[in-house]
Amino acid sequence: MLEVQPKDSRGYFMLPQAPEDAGYYVYGTPDQGGGQYAHPDMLTTLFSIERQWQTIDYRKFSIGNISLSGGGRFKPHGSHKNGLQVDIRPLRKDGAHVPVNYFQAGYDKEATARLIGLFRAHPAVMTVYFNDLSIPGVLPMVNHDNHFHVAIRAGTS
Repeated sequence: MLEVQPKDSRGYFMLPQAPEDAGYYVYGTPDQGGGQYAHPDMLTTLFSIERQWQTIDYRKFSIGNISLSGGGRFKPHGSHKNGLQVDIRPLRKDGAHVPVNYFQAGYDKEATARLIGLFRAHPAVMTVYFNDLSIPGVLPMVNHDNHFHVAIRAGTS
């Protein structure tokens, strides 16, 4: 039987959690995709960037919190209510699937800048928040040392 991704009351699907040969891995709270319900345009954006990423780097990038099923308040976030925001961890030099702060030794600034560049070049992306201000085009935001936050607009992907 074909498995279908869980769908919420808005008609948003949960990000696939472990697709074979994907260029991403998942993290976040709640786990098992409970906080990864995405607007269709967010899924399109993520899948597009994931495919581009696989052509330039062997490592997987991480996709974290997007939106809870049905939307609404997603503590501690002020956003992540409408499926149009996503958190992404910076890349690590060792490729491990664990967090790293931008000021730690294991942080791969060059790869993270390339990944952020892919997001920024996508027509749906409005803003990228991340506290490594040496990366062009990012804006600072409190508590964004170990992940960057991407906000997109609907209707452009």
